[in-house]
Amino acid sequence: MRGTPLEVFLVFLKLGLTAFGGPIAHLAYFQRELIARRQWITENAYGDLVALCQFLPGPASSQVAFALGYLRAGIGGAFAAAVAFTSPSAILMIAIAYGFQAVGAQAGFLHGLRLAAVAVVAQAVWTMARRLCPDRERVTLAIVAACFVIGSSMPWLQLVVIASGALLGWVLFRAKTDLGETLLEEKGLHGGWFAWANIALFFILLAGLPLLSSGFTMHWLRLADAFYRSGALVFGGGHVILPLLQSETVYRGWLDQNAFMAGYGAAQALPGPLFTFSAYLGTVIGHSWLAGLWCLLWIFLPSFLLILGALPFWSKLRQNAHAQAALRGANAAVVGILLAALYNPVWIVAVDSSASLVIALAAFDLLQFWKWPPWLIVVLSGTAGFLFLRP
Repeated sequence: MRGTPLEVFLVFLKLGLTAFGGPIAHLAYFQRELIARRQWITENAYGDLVALCQFLPGPASSQVAFALGYLRAGIGGAFAAAVAFTSPSAILMIAIAYGFQAVGAQAGFLHGLRLAAVAVVAQAVWTMARRLCPDRERVTLAIVAACFVIGSSMPWLQLVVIASGALLGWVLFRAKTDLGETLLEEKGLHGGWFAWANIALFFILLAGLPLLSSGFTMHWLRLADAFYRSGALVFGGGHVILPLLQSETVYRGWLDQNAFMAGYGAAQALPGPLFTFSAYLGTVIGHSWLAGLWCLLWIFLPSFLLILGALPFWSKLRQNAHAQAALRGANAAVVGILLAALYNPVWIVAVDSSASLVIALAAFDLLQFWKWPPWLIVVLSGTAGFLFLRP
């Protein structure tokens, strides 16, 4: 049964206000609220949809939300889901940006937030390595990728590493690919010219924005290029955006490492998608909430274009052993990139004393082994920083 965009908006607004815990937790919220309770699609179709969004670059949970809205109420439902799920955390991130600028980036509380980021990224590396690097070949690929990224200061090297990982995966991992069964119904989807137009627009913007931003020195155009490219080339979920955004913002001198890491730490305490960190960055860089919304739009746009383009063709793509093998290699390289990010900038910026090391280790222990919620870890780390790390 088809729904309405208003229905989709209200359901996802509730999820955007209450879905704490990161991408994996978001998928569990969707399953409980939309599949088990409301039965928008079947369990098997939902699993197939999640597989598609993990295959594509971009924020997996936001893509699943967009796709569920699309399947429920068409294009209007897709954008209703995206706006409703994203708005609460985006508004909070913009408010946090103004608050941090008021108190200054050197306060002990903000240092504590950077230490919370150490724990969160360390947990992401731990979890992703266990899931995406289950054998020695992929562990080795991840370590080699980390070494290349750590040993170079060139931001574009991360993209080369991901492409190289995909190439090696295509060569090495085809025999390990489990094609499985595809069960997502494609009735009601806009295929044909509409799907291909979205795929074409994705690549036109990916190639055209760098040319435009280099030819015209308008700051809003350079922001669009930086955030679109980050959203278009990130594999592995929200935390992997960290090194890409760092290379696009900090390395360009748009903001300093302290402000960057403090905002990233604060983002862990909020519901909704981690990509709304872009709203914080845009507000800090542009000194305006409009700049925050501008960056938010461009970081999400590529993943939504890919969903509209790929969803009608997912059945055939999922049965392609070459594509699946390349994805395995790319994912292993992504783990290595995130491991490199754990060292630089996360560790070297935040852990600068024995007291800060104690706070970071305690936060990681509570997060990984005691399963305390990320928002509580952020609050406790910020409080510990205020009490023990004040300058």
